[in-house]
This record gives sequence, structure tokens and C-alpha cells, in this order.
Amino acid sequence: MNVRTLCLAILNARESTGYEIRKLSTEGHFSHFVDASFGSIYPALSKLEEEGLVTSREEIQSGKPPRKVYSITDAGRYTFLGALSEPVKRDIFKSEFMLIAMCAEFVEPAALSKAFDDQIAYIKGELDIIDAAVEETDLEGVDWVANYGRTCLTQSLAYIEKNRARLEAVAGTSLQDGGDALAVAAE
Repeated sequence: MNVRTLCLAILNARESTGYEIRKLSTEGHFSHFVDASFGSIYPALSKLEEEGLVTSREEIQSGKPPRKVYSITDAGRYTFLGALSEPVKRDIFKSEFMLIAMCAEFVEPAALSKAFDDQIAYIKGELDIIDAAVEETDLEGVDWVANYGRTCLTQSLAYIEKNRARLEAVAGTSLQDGGDALAVAAE
């Protein structure tokens, strides 16, 4: 999937501005699927409009410049549904928190504890987002994805809470080694 498909997915759910698409793709219900930035969303929307897959209209706002609202066309919906039938790529998981955990012996104890606390807060926030998404719809697919996400996050949270003491016990123990232990582990 790509930014084009993400834009079509959002517009399939409701008409939106580029700003709303960006917000939904980074903080909202669509934030777990494809990385999207303003730099990729607006070119994708322009190309989709050129191809007749979306339309736009200007909406006048009091005291503000007009905003451009995008809607999906029937051809766009057909293209979107076709994209859903394409083979999916592997999930990509990248985590700065996991790098800190992997290098726990080289992290000051207070910094490691803060990383754990921040990750726990992040996971709880993501669970709140999932709960809000489920309350807004009665679509089975949304419910299934929400439960899948909730299960993954709940298990991550439980693992962190149960096992953080193991890493906190070794935090900073290799700082005096100058990184030799990590270099050996990398070989």
C-alpha cells in the first residue's frame, strides 16, 4: 500500500481536506497503516484528481482562506477496492524504544526508566485511540482491526510491565567498557 491508497481509504470513509487526511494518517484511525507526510499527501491528491479518482471543491470559511475538500469518485472507489486485493507487503516495525532496550547496559538507569515510562504512556495512549475508533463505528472490519491492535498493544504492555526490572537491573553496567560488549554482541 502507498500514500495514494491511504488517501483513497480515508476519502472512501468521508470527504476530507489534505490537512484532515494528514491528521488522520498520523494521529487518527488511519495512523497504523502507511507513513504519510504533507510532502507526499498533496502530490498524491493532485495526481488522484488528475486521474479522475478524486474531485475537489473549495469551501469558503469566514475570515480564513478557502479550504480544498476532496471526495472520492466512483472510479476512485473502484481503484481503492482493487488496491485492497493486491498482495500485501510485510509489516514494518521500527522502534527507537527497542534500540534503547537492546542497549540497556549502556543507558543510564534514570534514562532507561524514563524510556520505559514513556513507552508505557505511549501504549496506553494508543489503546485510548483504538477505543475511541471503535465507539465511532459499527463496521466489523474496524472492530476486528481494533481488537487486533488492542491485543498486540496489551501484550506489549504486559511484557514491558512484567520484564522491565530485568533491564533496569543491568542499566548502565557496561558504560565503563566503552562499548566493547555491544561490539562483541554485534559480531
